[in-house]
Amino acid sequence: MTESEESAYLRQVAVQMRGVSGHAPAGWASPWIAETPLTPDLLHETGYEYLLDWCMDDQPVWIRTRGGRIVSVPYSQELNDSSAIIGRQVDARDFASMIIDQFDEMRRTSGDQPLVMSVILHSFISGQPFRLRALRRALEHIAQARSELWLTQPGAIARHFREANPG
Repeated sequence: MTESEESAYLRQVAVQMRGVSGHAPAGWASPWIAETPLTPDLLHETGYEYLLDWCMDDQPVWIRTRGGRIVSVPYSQELNDSSAIIGRQVDARDFASMIIDQFDEMRRTSGDQPLVMSVILHSFISGQPFRLRALRRALEHIAQARSELWLTQPGAIARHFREANPG
């Protein structure tokens, strides 16, 4: 897309989301994680507060845009049922094991700083009955440590990060 086409698209999505939900969207995940070099700039200019397209860290980070900053909330390409199960043909049991192994290792290394572990699920993939048993095993494993975790969504992570890192 050209800059003007992408800008119009982002504005159109924001208007539609506001019309359906009653409030402007705060976050953005590009379809197929496909951005242009201007996407962060245009998202910031359109009023979005965070984006999920950058798979570069296990903590939120600020991204500079030409008009200010936008929060990048960690988003996993590896623990993503679309890229793992559909793209790389990982079966449901192996995908669940990936989630468990990621969780256990991140929990072990998170003593010095909080880390974000994202698991990307699509109902039409992981929601299939023949995949649910394996996914349930992974989620139950994580839930056993619930008292030590913050189980939340990207918007809450972005808000917390913005409040803790305003300057």
